[in-house]
Amino acid sequence: MTATGTTLVIGATGTTGSRTAAQLLAAGHRVKAASRRATPVPGAEAVRFDWYAPATFDDALAEADRVYLVPPVGDPDPATVMLPFLKQARAGGVRRAVLLSSSAVPAGGPAVGAVHQVLPGLFEEWAVLRPSWFMQNFTGDHAHATTLRENGTVLTATGDGRVGFVDADDIAAVAVHALTDATAPGTDLVLTGPEALSYDDVAAVYADVTGRPVAHQRLTYEGMRDHLTRAAGIPAEFAAMLAAMDQAIAEGSEDRTTDTVERLTGRPPHDLRTVLLREGVGREQPTG
Repeated sequence: MTATGTTLVIGATGTTGSRTAAQLLAAGHRVKAASRRATPVPGAEAVRFDWYAPATFDDALAEADRVYLVPPVGDPDPATVMLPFLKQARAGGVRRAVLLSSSAVPAGGPAVGAVHQVLPGLFEEWAVLRPSWFMQNFTGDHAHATTLRENGTVLTATGDGRVGFVDADDIAAVAVHALTDATAPGTDLVLTGPEALSYDDVAAVYADVTGRPVAHQRLTYEGMRDHLTRAAGIPAEFAAMLAAMDQAIAEGSEDRTTDTVERLTGRPPHDLRTVLLREGVGREQPTG
């Protein structure tokens, strides 16, 4: 890849896309910031992009030779809309693609796992980022963050299972490396924070940072599925998949840490307390 290439960042106003765009720009790279409303991003060329509107593909891809791919949120079968775009991107001159997936989804697995499986055959240079659960789930507008602020609770079906929660800033730092390094990783990269935490542990850290009592409310698989559908407005099929991921965590599927962030960025990943303080948790006032 050359320093004069242009990176198309899909989901440039989202959790990892906004951070990836900002870090690329700070490093002097050219960025096309794609979002459904072509929201302005200082220093980048804003462009309208919608996975479900193929008419937006041409303008988004013009002059891009790299792309950061954030799948459509909540779609249980993203390959249906992503694969036509990826084939068009390859034909149009994109040579490197970095896909955001999940530590819970291997190549050939459900949802974005189908895209992961075909990516190496579509692009000369590629990587798949498979981060664990985001620390930002406990900040901003995420459902967990909302219940923590309003009710002092975090609801899961994870039991005592532990997760290697990862900072979205660290995910973006790895994305920038994968997009701009002279040699693409050519593999999938499991990203975690420095330690695996149970949701009881998360509640304790959150309580310590905020000075407010916080509890982990344990639900069954069915209770979590129904909560996601009813309270969070998540489509039933996707809610069932998320609840199943909680159940897998309870069985130990995410109880791990990796050295990927430090190995690729040269610094250790951020811990949960650091992220909560950096993002203003503790200065917020409960709304309930």
